[in-house]
Amino acid sequence: MDGLAVPSHGLKLLSGTANRVLAEEIARHLGVELCRVNLGRFADGEISVRIDENVRGNDVFILQPTNPPAENIMELLLLIDAARRASAARITCVMPYYGYARQDRKDQPRVPIGAKLMANMIMAAGVDRVLGVDFHQHQLQGFFDVPVDHLYAMPVFTAHYRKMQLHDPVVVAPDVGSAKMARGFAKRLNATLAIIDKRRPQPNVSEVVNVVGDVEGHDCILVDDMIDTAGTVTEASRALKTLGAQDIYICATHALLSGPAKQRINDAPIKELAVTDTIAMPEERRPRQLVVLSVGELLSKAIRFTHAEQSVSSLFD
Repeated sequence: MDGLAVPSHGLKLLSGTANRVLAEEIARHLGVELCRVNLGRFADGEISVRIDENVRGNDVFILQPTNPPAENIMELLLLIDAARRASAARITCVMPYYGYARQDRKDQPRVPIGAKLMANMIMAAGVDRVLGVDFHQHQLQGFFDVPVDHLYAMPVFTAHYRKMQLHDPVVVAPDVGSAKMARGFAKRLNATLAIIDKRRPQPNVSEVVNVVGDVEGHDCILVDDMIDTAGTVTEASRALKTLGAQDIYICATHALLSGPAKQRINDAPIKELAVTDTIAMPEERRPRQLVVLSVGELLSKAIRFTHAEQSVSSLFD
């Protein structure tokens, strides 16, 4: 249990169906049992939720990423509402992946701000805190009117790469907006930094234009917060290889791997794709280079510290 055991009294960990394996790992690290929850369907397909334990006066943590299908969101909202109506003392939404986060501003006419709508629904359901991992944009924390603890998967990745014998590693930012994250990554790995200058003519279509920085003869680590159709990372890997990079490693916190992603990654000059388990990954979507690292211990520590009213930011000191 990694020294993370906490008294079961007062803390209840609930899970939806979106990532049950991660929830079970977190419960194992904490030394608690997952709260008994009955999740089913009515005859017409509506989701049925019932908490089968007394949670009155308890500190309740509900784990559920909100990646597709949309039923994952409804499960989360119903679980929050059920816990609130069962008189939980405090409800914390543990959201390893914040779905709809890419729609975070009105950047063209007649479009929604999906990330704000998600926050509004979670707030209306009755949460007291939110705990997330690597939001697509940091300002999403401001969409909530309750405290938000924003965790970073960077320590998980840096620990992974420190075990490897990389040759003069260069951390590569896939775009200018990721440069700050990549710079912090490079500092922790004692690596240099490069930035890819790209243009995106339409959603999910990217075109690499130039690479700023020296990558010739170096192992490259391309870092991003999520991989969806994998167009960005595969085009970037080819550009890096053309410029003389040695082995190319990709890491991303959230692996959506939609549509052609598996085939694109298999066909690209990528030695390893490291992702975390914030999203459950079915076998049929896994490319051959995939390595899955767990954020279970990180989340269990954050839950433990939150329950004990200790600083969560100390996890990253």
